[in-house]
Amino acid sequence: MNTLNKYLFKQSLIPFLLSVAVITTVLFLQFLIRAVDRFLGKGLDVVTIFEYLYLNLAWIIALSVPMSLLISSVMTFGRMAQQNEITALKSAGVNMFNIIKPALWFGTFVAILLCLFNNFILPEMNYNARLLARDIYQKKPELSIEPGYFVDMIPQYTMIVKEMDGSDFKDVKIFSKNQQTEQTTIYANQGSLSSDGNMITIDLKDGEIHEIDLSDYDYYRKIKFSTHQIMISMDDLMLNRTSESNRTDREMRVPQMIDEIGKNKLLIAQIYDRINKVKKEIGITNVNANSLDSIIEEIERLKNVEMISKSEERVYNSEINISDFEQKEYILSLNNNMRQFKNEFTLIENYQKTNNKFRVEIHKKFTLALACILFTLVGAPLGMLVRNGGMTIASGLSIAFFLIYYILLIWGEQLADRNLINPGLGSWLPNIVLFVSGMIILKQTSKKN
Repeated sequence: MNTLNKYLFKQSLIPFLLSVAVITTVLFLQFLIRAVDRFLGKGLDVVTIFEYLYLNLAWIIALSVPMSLLISSVMTFGRMAQQNEITALKSAGVNMFNIIKPALWFGTFVAILLCLFNNFILPEMNYNARLLARDIYQKKPELSIEPGYFVDMIPQYTMIVKEMDGSDFKDVKIFSKNQQTEQTTIYANQGSLSSDGNMITIDLKDGEIHEIDLSDYDYYRKIKFSTHQIMISMDDLMLNRTSESNRTDREMRVPQMIDEIGKNKLLIAQIYDRINKVKKEIGITNVNANSLDSIIEEIERLKNVEMISKSEERVYNSEINISDFEQKEYILSLNNNMRQFKNEFTLIENYQKTNNKFRVEIHKKFTLALACILFTLVGAPLGMLVRNGGMTIASGLSIAFFLIYYILLIWGEQLADRNLINPGLGSWLPNIVLFVSGMIILKQTSKKN
């Protein structure tokens, strides 16, 4: 490493470390303010509180490091441009790429470390943070529900909600875990969660309960309700949590998420096998009827054929008294099958959304690391263009770029979770935008200087 590279590397290191310290502190204080209510009235000791805060430092560092690289790059090269060091280097025959090359190498080094951190340390710390939170909840047990994610800690049931507002939630779907012989599916437009003594109560409003024998879809029962309660014993809940080995996507390494994707694909294949079996039994022969809409169209066609055939039979056999009982039973059976097909495709959709979350998280472990290099690519020429302004301008521009990046990241993640775009595209889109922005700024800087 020559003298110039050592100098530029040293100039990048100190602002980076200071930026990491400041940004991590700010984000940590924000988290502390939000989390303080979890400790109040729990009777926790100081060691437990500090352990919980320490374990939650992992995701804060994962966010602060890329942002710190952007701020330090803008500050470092802005100061060098202000003191005419950039002009002196270019006068000595050093081109723009060689000027920012040490910063890019530094960003690459940080990116490698962050990639390892995101894959090995971050999942474990997130997992241990949740286990510690479970122990804290024992002081006042409750369900930890996150919209869009399956809640597996309820004995006998798996629940997913679309929206959550405090203890109230909307668009609730609850599936029975025993799917060997029969399946129970509960839908509700609204619900709420409350705990009292040794019981947790889930109050559901305006919904339906669907029960079906998986070996024979003709055995089907549908119950509508205005209110419905599910009572959960604290002892059963805590036992279920203690034996829980499942991790969320943010608590898994890449190989673990790949395994979970494979398991969900196997479950989806099993559901399709059940669907195809019933399609064959009820006489759906259209090979293109693979979607829910197409299957419903085929069922409606079968119902119409049955009604027409019975009408013709009455015309040509007017002297024979034909009972409508068989026709009604057949139509009822088709309606039951149609309802269960809807339940099956809802389950498939939820498994696919879960797989999309895993895929997005796999990509994020690498996109956030690569963003370190791209933020350096943007920050170095941006600092040369700004020149004056010091910490204020550097922080303002850096925060603006990071907010745009983070908004694009969340937007792409949500679209991918809903299966509207490919998870890879949704995850890498912010980096693509950042790379294009960096190249444009670098080109403008080269022209100006």
